[in-house]
Amino acid sequence: MATHELLLLKNMSQPGYSGSLADYERAGGYQALKKVLGKIPPGDITEMVKKSGLRGRGGAGFPTGVKWSFIPKDHPGPRYLICNADESEPGTFKDRQLMERDPHQMIEGMIIAAYAIGVRTSYIYIRGEFVLGARVLERALAEAYQAGYLGKDILGTGFALDLYVHRGAGAYICGEETALLESLEGKRGLPRIKPPFPATHGLFQKPTVVNNVETLANVPHIVNRGAEWFASIGNPPKSSGTRVFCMSGHVKRPGNYEVPMGVTFREIIYDIAGGMRGDKPLKAFIPGGASAAFLMPEHLDVKLDFESVAQAGSMLGSGGITVMEEGTCMVWAAENLLHFFNHESCGKCTPCREGSSWLLQILRRIDHGKGKMEDLATLTRLCGNIAGRTVCAFGDAEIAPITSTLQYFRDEYEAHIREQRCPFRSQPAPELISVGR
Repeated sequence: MATHELLLLKNMSQPGYSGSLADYERAGGYQALKKVLGKIPPGDITEMVKKSGLRGRGGAGFPTGVKWSFIPKDHPGPRYLICNADESEPGTFKDRQLMERDPHQMIEGMIIAAYAIGVRTSYIYIRGEFVLGARVLERALAEAYQAGYLGKDILGTGFALDLYVHRGAGAYICGEETALLESLEGKRGLPRIKPPFPATHGLFQKPTVVNNVETLANVPHIVNRGAEWFASIGNPPKSSGTRVFCMSGHVKRPGNYEVPMGVTFREIIYDIAGGMRGDKPLKAFIPGGASAAFLMPEHLDVKLDFESVAQAGSMLGSGGITVMEEGTCMVWAAENLLHFFNHESCGKCTPCREGSSWLLQILRRIDHGKGKMEDLATLTRLCGNIAGRTVCAFGDAEIAPITSTLQYFRDEYEAHIREQRCPFRSQPAPELISVGR
């Protein structure tokens, strides 16, 4: 494919770039902040982000500027901005790189966003396992305070902002924004029933905006170069800008790749990631993290944008593309993913709590050659009883691997049951460790 300009990964692609404040400033860092503070009205910043077409990069893809505008204008008390850095979706590792290699890019975006929505206290909620990332952010925040980009009187404009790093405890559910807020308040990370929504009743029941790491990292670029420029990149009007995609699985060059939205899966798998690792045919791929439904080789020419992937029956999600070659057992793949979801269910909703355990037991039985044909109808019925019946989207996420593999690879399920073994393995399937509560 044709070459394209890097935005979010540009700095760290330069030789010798350390991610320090000095390096970031030499690369043009904090110029966007100087451009807006005390010079552009906060409401104009929100309108700029709206016009840019920037949508959330964490999974839901909600328009960022619209989300900011939901904060009540007349609220007299505190309001909060939270950076969701709890990147726990299997197959997704872009936010980790953005934080560890170029932390000030995200921090500058957070300061601008806080100015736009009138926030004086902000938090970075980072996944507990990201020990290095937390240390890098703490060091970057200390640099920003010392340079006058954070604190009481930022750049002499009278605007004040305090920014804190809060480490989570390793719960996948805390990637859901209301569970994140519960955890940040010191409670167990369980999703809240909505409404009310965080825009009016968020952290400490005050108006709150929660944005993803990659989303916030885009903000300085939009300010520096204009909403129209950003809106012209990718596949406008609904999928503007670049996106960092995480390539993993059976490809020759796994890693993070920043491309304009709207490239095809064929381009990113074969041209950018080098094609299949063992030169075997492509069998299936997950387009947007473990909670996205599988897609097939016939979907290779689908564009990587929100609408196109949704029309194909899946979602762009977190941007984690996991590629599988011929010879991969899709029953095992679904079982492996269900093992993760069953372990990470918070237990609040009965369909999710009980259903995930039941689904996993059936999948494990089929994979180990002990399934029955009626198990397939039971799987379908259970998935139908979970879909749309949980407080958060976790329930819909956990059934996606099952419903999509049943749709495209039902013959493999039937072969496991008919032959009483996995047709792709000469040895019995390894036993998974049982997860109890």
